[in-house]
Amino acid sequence: MSDSFMVAARIPMTRDAFERWLDTATPDLAVIADPGAVFDGWFWDGRRVTDEWDDVEDTTPRGFFAERIDAGCAGEPEITVLLHREGALEAYLFHVGYDQPAVHTAMLLLAGAGALRSGPGEDAVLFWAETSGSLFAPDDEGWLSVLAVGPGGARFVAEHDLTGPVAGLAVAQERFFALVERQAEDEEGWDWDSGDPFRTDTPRDPSFVDPAVLSDPAG
Repeated sequence: MSDSFMVAARIPMTRDAFERWLDTATPDLAVIADPGAVFDGWFWDGRRVTDEWDDVEDTTPRGFFAERIDAGCAGEPEITVLLHREGALEAYLFHVGYDQPAVHTAMLLLAGAGALRSGPGEDAVLFWAETSGSLFAPDDEGWLSVLAVGPGGARFVAEHDLTGPVAGLAVAQERFFALVERQAEDEEGWDWDSGDPFRTDTPRDPSFVDPAVLSDPAG
């Protein structure tokens, strides 16, 4: 099992809905019908989730993701692609290790996005572990969890056709790898003998994060 854990989703919504979502408080856990069933049916089938939800952050998507992006600018191993692109929220998030508070906060924030989805239906929030950060094939046996998210709430599902969700995340995956490559170039070119702490603005590039995520809503 890799020590690189990923959360990703593509949820259709309008631009206005995306900006409203950014300032929506972390929803109550009740938005997920079966919060203990995170891993049912997938690679960690039989592993129950109990108090892992206790450390979910009381935050907003804007606050949570802006903090992650700032950590990435300082060279921390958190990589965030978060965009509103072609009528959808796109998230592609990298964590080193199973950082339970961060992973479960991201899941819950994305579960809350379902209420702002354009039209009926459900989308899939994917959770998996892969050293390269790549998406698996839809029928791969390594997926850890699938959270189905829609206007009526969210639920973990033991079976799901991942063909559409995986295809829909192709562009977000490309952005993720571009961000990884550029940040590696920044680190390679840094004057480490200067004694100054590493800093890069690459994670703030609008190719990787929507500028609204980093703006002050009161400004």
